[in-house]
Amino acid sequence: MKHLCLIDGSGYIYRAFYGLPPMTRSDGTPVNAVYGFSKMVMKLINDMQADYVAVVFDVDRKTFRSDIYPEYKAHRPPAPDDLVPQFGLIREAVKAFNIPSVEMAGFEADDLIATYAKQAVEKGIKVTIVSCDKDLMQLTDNENLTLFDPMKNIEIGLEQVLKKFGVSPDKVIDVQSLAGDSSDNIPGIPGIGVKTAAQLINEYGDLETLLSHAHEIKQPKRRERLIEHADKARISKELVTLKTDVPTTKEFESFVLTKPDRDTALAFVDEQNFNSLRPVVEKWISENGNTAVFEPKPEKHYELVQTADALKKWVQTARKNGFVAVDTETTSTDSFNAKLVGISLATEVGKACYIPLRHVSSSNAQGSLLFGDETAEDSSLKQIPVAEALKILKPMLEDSGVLKIGHNIKYDMQILALESTLSINMTPIDDTMMLSYVLDGRLHGHGMDELAELHFGYETIKFKDVCGSGSSAITFDKVLLEEALNYAAEDADITLRLHKLLKSRLIAEHLVTVYEKLDRPLIPILEKMECEGVSVDTIQLKKLSEEFSKYINETAVEIYELAGDEFNIGSPKQLGEILFGKLGLEGGKKSKKTGAYSTSVDVLEELSKQGEKLPELVLKWRHFSKLKSTYTDALARQIHHKTKRVHTSYGQTTTSTGRLSSTNPNLQNIPIRTENGRKIRQAFVAKKGYKLLAADYSQIELRLLAHAADITALKQAFENGIDIHAATASQVFGVPVEGMPPEIRRNAKAINFGIIYGMSAFGLAQQLDISNSEAKEYIDTYFKQYPGIRKYMEHTKEEARKNGFVKTPLGRKCYVPEINSKNPKYRNASERAAINAPLQGGAADIIKLAMIQLPEAIENAGLNAKMLLQVHDELVFEVPINEIDATTLLVRKIMESAADISVPLTVDIGIGDNWDEAH
Repeated sequence: MKHLCLIDGSGYIYRAFYGLPPMTRSDGTPVNAVYGFSKMVMKLINDMQADYVAVVFDVDRKTFRSDIYPEYKAHRPPAPDDLVPQFGLIREAVKAFNIPSVEMAGFEADDLIATYAKQAVEKGIKVTIVSCDKDLMQLTDNENLTLFDPMKNIEIGLEQVLKKFGVSPDKVIDVQSLAGDSSDNIPGIPGIGVKTAAQLINEYGDLETLLSHAHEIKQPKRRERLIEHADKARISKELVTLKTDVPTTKEFESFVLTKPDRDTALAFVDEQNFNSLRPVVEKWISENGNTAVFEPKPEKHYELVQTADALKKWVQTARKNGFVAVDTETTSTDSFNAKLVGISLATEVGKACYIPLRHVSSSNAQGSLLFGDETAEDSSLKQIPVAEALKILKPMLEDSGVLKIGHNIKYDMQILALESTLSINMTPIDDTMMLSYVLDGRLHGHGMDELAELHFGYETIKFKDVCGSGSSAITFDKVLLEEALNYAAEDADITLRLHKLLKSRLIAEHLVTVYEKLDRPLIPILEKMECEGVSVDTIQLKKLSEEFSKYINETAVEIYELAGDEFNIGSPKQLGEILFGKLGLEGGKKSKKTGAYSTSVDVLEELSKQGEKLPELVLKWRHFSKLKSTYTDALARQIHHKTKRVHTSYGQTTTSTGRLSSTNPNLQNIPIRTENGRKIRQAFVAKKGYKLLAADYSQIELRLLAHAADITALKQAFENGIDIHAATASQVFGVPVEGMPPEIRRNAKAINFGIIYGMSAFGLAQQLDISNSEAKEYIDTYFKQYPGIRKYMEHTKEEARKNGFVKTPLGRKCYVPEINSKNPKYRNASERAAINAPLQGGAADIIKLAMIQLPEAIENAGLNAKMLLQVHDELVFEVPINEIDATTLLVRKIMESAADISVPLTVDIGIGDNWDEAH
């Protein structure tokens, strides 16, 4: 049969708008819905493989139904402001891609869909309607017509209609007529919902029969409502019944896809600044508009591997192909406390397997494990013994000729490396999460589920679908094997599909160097650093916890005395009532959302400046409470029971500039400028016979500013080893470096670092506690002395406005999606981010280059130092005492020569028994 596909344009538009984060093109026009719509509709067309395709649009809200019932859809809110300008652009996209479309004044898209569907079915054509609109369910009573829900990726048939309306498709109109619809302002019969309406229609057969027998209804209220509001039900039926005889001006046979004009399609893509969409459209056009980079959805062939012979066949295929997607299933997201449950592999798109290893017998109440013949036989849980399975997999996973592809593969590497049965060092690797981040930065998240939806329009099986959520959640080892197969094999399959798509974009978007030289080779380095961990002095932590508890209690007593009452100091609401209600302090502002007073740090600091003692004490109480709960107490709990060390986890895809993040625990936010913060660093210690070595890039972002802006005076100061803040003060304020007052240098330092972060005069005034006019004068003088810096800043902002991103010196894209926002708050913040991103991102790239080189250099030098931590511009090593001097020379050499820029890189190195001493 021939096949007609009718796409509900409005449904796709709203799905794209709400499914993607805000995006703007260079002139500030919002385009997220345009981007999402374009990708989804191309993907859908390829999947459907239809002979005829049309996107059906609504023209406006006023249709023939408005004449029948003026209140029809009267209460619907207007479209969001950011969506309104995108309606026209989406129509332009459809034209640019040469996709047939249709719309007609006076009728809704649903009416056109119903009309074309009827015409096609009558001519023996198969029809697929792509929509999740419940109103279209009335059309599903024909075996040659299918309603497809793209949100859930399912066909809607009799079962779904019965579940929704309680009746067969031919009676949906009657149920809707009785129940009405508040969203469309269809009146129906007051007091009758869908469930009651279904009961009545199933009993009486149709609406008119029911209304003619309304006087026979036994329930008094129901009888009265049916009699009194019968006309409303009849009007409602006119409103909900879709027209199947719209006088269309186009025949559905005209909806044939033809090859788009390359120049027209790409011109549209370029105009919207859709850089990542360009290669997709180009391939779509080059393959005649029928198969884009999203190939037609292949059949899934997922196999449950339960014998050694079956596993060997998958290993043989992987070796023959030279690549394999790998994913592990475990009992925890914490790799150091997780137990390997199973492994999935994908060797082709649509072809994947799951190898269960440690699933629990459902019949065993004690939850013992079945490791093949290690426990009683259970045919429903036939599994290869763990040691045997890993022995078969290990040669392939360590084979340099087979590329291992994973999504967040660092986790899988750790699971396999820490597996006590047989440790596996998986190499070489590719990471689709890392590829996505290099390509799109923080434009969207990089989780597999989100990427599958974004790139393929595919809704994956979620973890909660197989393991549940909340208190009733189970670990993966308790999941039934068939469910585990579908979930785990899909993960490997999607990973392979993402790799095919994303790897091809690297070349087109000139990002191969960033991925291949910076981010990919860093993955195994971080994996080993995390496994190494760092020693923590538990006695010191306990001592600090007791000390902080004492300060917290003493401060609380002082607070209660000043407040004249005891209250929950940690409750912003109660604190606000004390400060601004009971004590009547000035400056209180209530939140419109909660109605509570704000007690943020800024508010408390401002009150403290005015001489108020209680806010000052609250800040002190918060400081000690955070140190205790976030660090001294938490760190003691995070010491691993086997290694006796703390193992942080580094994230490579969470920042906008390429900086690494640290979690569980976060070792990058330990305060260093306060005495108590330094006390916490003292608890990080070297093991016996070793010292900690901390190597810190000196003023690297200022050096990159001097390099990027080509400021001769700053470059010379760095070249000659002059105090850069004193040099700046001398240049800006005309004060000799010799004998310079400390406050002059402090002001210059504030300006230097403020400029990096795009600080305004107001921000500088706040920091230096001076007037806005004085701060503005400082900044004006600074730019007068260094005009190249202002030029660099303006050029950077202009590049950001034009492209939506800026680049680091090594080519990393740092996206600033709100740079053209009409909201000054978002726009100004994005401009500041654009100025700083190449500098902060450049520094992050440079330290990554050093981190990649150091382990091999240390090994080649015959040294035994281990790289433990990275905190922004600082690296921390654990070094044997007798190798301190040699390691210091080597670390300095590698770090200072990591990147070739026009300003020398300088590294400060410290040695100590603990981190504070070494810093």
